[in-house]
Amino acid sequence: MGSAWRTSLTGGSTAKHSIHTWNFTSNLVGSPSPNPSPNPAPNQRKNNMLGLAVGLGVGGSLLFGGFALILLGLCKRNKSYTEEDLAFDRCMDDEFQRETGPKRFSFKELAHATNNFNDEEKLGQGGFGGVYRGFLRGSNSFVAVKRVSKGSKQGIKEYASEVKIISLLRHRNLVQLIGWCHERGELLLIYEFMPNGSLDSHLFTEESLLIWETRYKVAQGLASALLYLHEEWEQCVVHRDIKSSNIMLDSNFNAKLGDFGLARLVDHVKGSQTTVLAGTMGYMAPECVTTGNASKESDVYSFGIVALEIACGRKPIKTIAPQDQVVLVEWVWQLYGIGKVIEAADPRLDGDFDEQQMERLMIVGLWCAHPDRNLRPSIRETIHVLNFETTLPILPLTMPGPTHPALPVNRHAMSLSIPNVSTNYVEGR
Repeated sequence: MGSAWRTSLTGGSTAKHSIHTWNFTSNLVGSPSPNPSPNPAPNQRKNNMLGLAVGLGVGGSLLFGGFALILLGLCKRNKSYTEEDLAFDRCMDDEFQRETGPKRFSFKELAHATNNFNDEEKLGQGGFGGVYRGFLRGSNSFVAVKRVSKGSKQGIKEYASEVKIISLLRHRNLVQLIGWCHERGELLLIYEFMPNGSLDSHLFTEESLLIWETRYKVAQGLASALLYLHEEWEQCVVHRDIKSSNIMLDSNFNAKLGDFGLARLVDHVKGSQTTVLAGTMGYMAPECVTTGNASKESDVYSFGIVALEIACGRKPIKTIAPQDQVVLVEWVWQLYGIGKVIEAADPRLDGDFDEQQMERLMIVGLWCAHPDRNLRPSIRETIHVLNFETTLPILPLTMPGPTHPALPVNRHAMSLSIPNVSTNYVEGR
């Protein structure tokens, strides 16, 4: 290939030789090989092509086999991952990735954070799953992980609703959603950790007692959260499940409303279009029980019940009580009618409270829990009264009847459950 120069002595003159071609072959055993013809014979070309085809075939087979082994390994690893799971994940990703803020976590990461969902890390159990404390090393912080029970179709709806709605909201009195996860049929929601647990764990247990100053601040914080949801965000958010177990307390006992699994976005002008019965008995407005219609007014009703819980230190329905004291709102209204509403104050406070604040909170609670939705205040009007910016409303001396026929209340049941009751997010018990 190419040419080389060589010089030699031939007598007294110099000769120049030129090599026009160069070829080297070996039979690997040391015997010389005849010089091949510059143009291979047809049979040799055929053999070369055959060798090339065989080589490519073997190489392709090995490459394909390698991919097959990888795919087989993945299939074995995810053998429980069905086509339905894949479709669900893709759908969820398409919806959730449009939003900013919360991020997606892997199931492996959350299992590690909760010590594989160990019972010792369990903070509470609700209708659609348990809540576990977890520690994320990446952020060096504790979180609360809600694990939706497998096979719960309602749980899937609540999971999707909660991620899509709460991920858009930003307010100091709302529980912050940190992230979410859906893998292999698992649905998980990750929240900021509330070290002081839920409001009901302090109101209804002997081990804990909230002082009055903290209680009044909690009521104001909850009202502020509702004002944001009802009037200050771009759409009206109807929570539909306001109750003391869904109100969390941070390290400074600030109230934060959580559990948006039943929440719905509605138009500010048109109001709610929901017609499916949802919520928790004792906190549900009469019109919700009879028609299923939820609205800002029904949220205000639930706020009124929570306000009475905070003031009186008892649940909406008390089984072991005189007949006229079983239903909280009826009992307090009776005392209001005879001018003795302060007598309903939580006896555990032992009189250590501001009487004007106590009176305001109780009367605001009755006003919000008015059986006629048209006579309830807006949450903004409620805030004005709680902040002493306006006078107290004048209510009827006897509790009016509902404008809609209400379902009978089982006075011997502590709480009545219905098909769409949301999961309780309970911490720090």
